Amino acid sequence: MKIQLVRAWPRRFEAIELELPAGATVGDALVAAGLDRDAETVAHAVFGVRVARDVPLQDGDRVELLRPLQADPKTARRRRAESRPLKQKTRP
Repeated sequence: MKIQLVRAWPRRFEAIELELPAGATVGDALVAAGLDRDAETVAHAVFGVRVARDVPLQDGDRVELLRPLQADPKTARRRRAESRPLKQKTRP
């Protein structure tokens, strides 16, 4: 079966195409790609859904290596909102 393994950084990504035997798991894909000990990876996902290493893969799956967040999404959104100028309401 063919799967794609993807890891991303800000402004770039790496995609690796793998041919694995039927019944292969996420962990098997990581070992085959040589990324089983990637220090930046904190979790794994298949098509955006977080999974464990022992989850079996299907032909055509995309395995994503997840990295820690650079910033808390709520904090980042709050900073963007604070940096925008306030809009003045005008009366008709």
